[in-house]
Amino acid sequence: MTENIETGVLWSAYPLEQDEIVQIENKFSELYGKKVKLDLKVKPEIIGGIIVSIGDKVYDGSIFGQLSRMKSHLLGLKKGEINMGIGIHSHDDIALDSVGDFIRSKIQEFDQKPGIENVGRVIRSGDGVVLASGLKNCKYGELLRFEGNAFGIAFNLEKDTVGIVLLNYQNSVSEGTMVYSTGQVVQVPVGEGLLGRVVNPLGQPLDGKGNIHATQYREIEQKAPGIYEREAVNQPMQTGLLAIDSMIPIGRGQRQLIIGDRQTGKTAIALDTILNQKDTGVICIYVAIGQKASTVSQVINTLRRTGAMDYTIVVSATASDSAPMQYIAPYTGCAMGEYFMQNGKDVLIVYDDLSKHAIAYRTLSLLLRRPPGREAYPGDIFYLHSRLLERSAKLNKENGGGSMTALPIVETQAGDISGYIPTNIISITDGQLFLEDELFFAGIRPAVNVGLSVSRVGKAAQTRAMARVSGTLRLELAQYRELQVFSQFGSELDQSTQELLAQGERITEILKQEQYQPLDMAHQVILLYAASRKLLLDVPVNKIRDFKQQFIDYIDRYHMDMVDNIRETEDITEAEMTRIEDAVKDFKRLFLK
Repeated sequence: MTENIETGVLWSAYPLEQDEIVQIENKFSELYGKKVKLDLKVKPEIIGGIIVSIGDKVYDGSIFGQLSRMKSHLLGLKKGEINMGIGIHSHDDIALDSVGDFIRSKIQEFDQKPGIENVGRVIRSGDGVVLASGLKNCKYGELLRFEGNAFGIAFNLEKDTVGIVLLNYQNSVSEGTMVYSTGQVVQVPVGEGLLGRVVNPLGQPLDGKGNIHATQYREIEQKAPGIYEREAVNQPMQTGLLAIDSMIPIGRGQRQLIIGDRQTGKTAIALDTILNQKDTGVICIYVAIGQKASTVSQVINTLRRTGAMDYTIVVSATASDSAPMQYIAPYTGCAMGEYFMQNGKDVLIVYDDLSKHAIAYRTLSLLLRRPPGREAYPGDIFYLHSRLLERSAKLNKENGGGSMTALPIVETQAGDISGYIPTNIISITDGQLFLEDELFFAGIRPAVNVGLSVSRVGKAAQTRAMARVSGTLRLELAQYRELQVFSQFGSELDQSTQELLAQGERITEILKQEQYQPLDMAHQVILLYAASRKLLLDVPVNKIRDFKQQFIDYIDRYHMDMVDNIRETEDITEAEMTRIEDAVKDFKRLFLK
């Protein structure tokens, strides 16, 4: 077998299973003496069997081809010219051998399995929503095929009609168009071949890098793991953001909501978390729902520039995509993540954002004439998100031990977290990071409001080293914020109050972090220890950020063994604490000159 790969097209009357495609590829690989990869295209016009086109060779094993050749023979046409319904093709009279045997067996299988197809006819079409009669045995969520290769999902099952939302070719479906049942729900490719790729919610590539070579296909709707399949969340999912890892820790298998007004840094937190998973073995999935195409492009470019695309899959349903595509996008991303989770790997999935997902679902529901409820959302809007987010879990060892951590993003209006969709998702998730625009515009970034943010997993998902140095951090910040308000009205402050204010100012500066610059856990522990022990009170506030970066460089140069030990053991000893104190004193002599 040579190393180069021959590519071709495989036409089939109906969608084939991945293992069937592999079998056909193997037969042709034997014939050609090198690897053959075939791109499947569904063409109902060929009736049954398959057609394979490789280079200038066409292997026609279809029912339509047989009929055409019979017709050609009867009309006395020149041998080898066949009308396959896809144009006149040159057909070499080659020895089919095992390939021919395999194709003939497929035809025989087709002949041996006659059946009655469940069909219907479109009676109304518009705005991407179709009403069809017939389809008596149609199931909810079933994938339906229309004439012209348009596909849709059955949404409303009524006595005589079925309400269908179209996934593609919306303009090709009109009144009178035939619709066929497939007996399947929407399936998408999953596996290692998706890493580094940008796909649409149907798993089709958007990055121009060729076909997706999937390990297998998986239904987008899956039952969430049960109680007995899960175990407690006890491993940290490091975000690389000091303010979050120290006070609002996230665990592997947790569902942590990121909530705030637009332009407050929600996506930035999610991207920093993805960047921080480099070399950790965590697979990342970024699902863009209803975002501007330019915004999604910027995210992809950032991931590529930083090398994060190597372990990331991007599922994109932009604002220009149809409401059905935006609706299925998060379920597609979740199905891709579940494949890795069930194979024992850790997965991080970002849904950006579920506010737009809810709006897409509301659009579909209103077009399907479902009864509207609060804010015109349908009554099952809560179930929409709960069945998605409940699929994120940490599995026990008997089920592979993998995990999927979800970071859903929700946009608020004027900081109102009591809205319908925000309160729904807050009640489903294991905590929330609340981003405040006042903090953002004051230059405190990430703009996390510590008072309104919470992690319901908490210290259970925090390393011992981080828990030891961040114990009083939240309390000190709360005291600082409270005293900061009262100090504006007081003319004279006592020594202890001044010290609390000075300490709070320095902690606030330490917690500030530039975008796309996540911090390693060991560096976070060292910086927090120095700040919490009040070792930085003599460093001017306006120099804290410079001190922070230069001190990390100093530690890496002269105390790398200590950094490595904290990283490996995830703990900090008394001797290391003393060593950090000495290092701070030594560095301040140089820094404050």
